[in-house]
Amino acid sequence: MAESVQLVVQPREDSGSLVAKRLRRQGRLPAVIYGHKEATIPVTLANDEFVKALRHGARLVELNTNGHTEPAIIQDVQWDHLGMEVLHVDFRRVSKDERVVVPVPLHLRGIAPGVSGGGVLDQPLHVINLECLVTAVPHEIRVNIAELQIGQALHVKDLKLPEGVKAVADPDAIVVQVTAPAVEAPAPAAPAAETAEPEVIGRQAKEEEGEEEK
Repeated sequence: MAESVQLVVQPREDSGSLVAKRLRRQGRLPAVIYGHKEATIPVTLANDEFVKALRHGARLVELNTNGHTEPAIIQDVQWDHLGMEVLHVDFRRVSKDERVVVPVPLHLRGIAPGVSGGGVLDQPLHVINLECLVTAVPHEIRVNIAELQIGQALHVKDLKLPEGVKAVADPDAIVVQVTAPAVEAPAPAAPAAETAEPEVIGRQAKEEEGEEEK
């Protein structure tokens, strides 16, 4: 399960892209805190502290604002176009006894024998929405593909979820499958070459000889 960590945030009054760029140059991240029918508060926090928490799988955090602490979940993280730098964070206020719906990544484990046999691995679903207690949000869901043969698939209903965690998705949706390799269609045969008709030519020659004899 994801750990709960404390992050110190500071209120901010200015907004806009130029302000956000200046904050990032200072090692700070622009963020907002919202939810529970309370006002949305623009804040900033240390970039390195947030990235550290994110890498350790934190989803539930304790936000410390001027000594006041409140639980929140990391609702959304905006990355740059290369997926390397965090640009903005959304925190959503929660109560520790409430159930939430959050997206959780699906990670494949093992080697599918169907792939070793020439099949093609296809994973249509990389993230799944899960409903659970805010204190029990998994960091990831592992999907064992060690027995997947060509023509077989694992569906949402086949996922092994922690106790108290429910998938909010079509149970029959395909998570991962091994398909047969595509078979190339044979090239069309070249058209047969036209052949001469010697019998016609021979018949024409005889007709010409008959005319000369007359």
